[in-house]
Amino acid sequence: MFFHKKELQYHAKPERPDPIFARQLQEVLGGQWGEISVAMQYLFQGWNLRGNGKYKDLLMDTGAEELAHIEMLATMIARLLDGAPVGDLETAAKDPVIGAILGGMNPQHAIVSGLGAMPADAMGNRWTANYIIASGNLLADFRMNLTAESQGRLQVSRLYAATNDRGVKDMLSWLIARDTMHQNQWIAAIKELEAKENVVVPSTFPRELEKQEVAYTLFNFSEGNESATGRWAHGKSMDGLGTFNYVENPVPLANKPKLKPAPEYIFDTPPAVVKGRDEQIPPNLI
Repeated sequence: MFFHKKELQYHAKPERPDPIFARQLQEVLGGQWGEISVAMQYLFQGWNLRGNGKYKDLLMDTGAEELAHIEMLATMIARLLDGAPVGDLETAAKDPVIGAILGGMNPQHAIVSGLGAMPADAMGNRWTANYIIASGNLLADFRMNLTAESQGRLQVSRLYAATNDRGVKDMLSWLIARDTMHQNQWIAAIKELEAKENVVVPSTFPRELEKQEVAYTLFNFSEGNESATGRWAHGKSMDGLGTFNYVENPVPLANKPKLKPAPEYIFDTPPAVVKGRDEQIPPNLI
């Protein structure tokens, strides 16, 4: 059950209108790493978690807070759009909003949302649930949550540097601080799970069913061998179950693939047309 409090979690009031920055704020509202994404990601991870306890409670706590951040950003965007007039075409050329649109304002803020926020990114692309991850494996999901908070904090920090509005900076400073907490909490949860399960996901796949002879090998598949100096190329593996090794000149382990021609009813390019110079096609296949 959700219960909405009418008050905002934190202030969301700019010093002055700025429809162009309102467009930029849409990215951290409805973009890939925006507040809608993390809210839905945490809530679905929590709803889908089979069992109760501290991990589910943490997900629901954080998901509900991200809903509050959506409301804060939506309020800030609406206030940044205050004073952006909308008129007919005859007077539009003299209207400040047209200059703002030409200068970078999202015209949909005036045409579609009525000077309000939208579930979209800074380019007007609508938010999609394709952005969220809820796999049922907590360690995999929490690592994705850490990535989401890292990218989100990065984008909010860039926006903080892009404005001189003290009211906007104040709200962004709050969001940056909350992202600091959320990164730390996911790191703490990840470390706790890794201590219980080890570091490789999923921990339940039988090791004897994987090709263990290449489970800790770094193949040199690019020019140069600087990667051989990294921790990932020597010493005990991070899961403690193997030893890293480096192969500077990898060799193929399988022959060149040869696919037989598709049936005639598929209407692929005829085999005689695509065959290489060093290949001979049997007469019965031409």
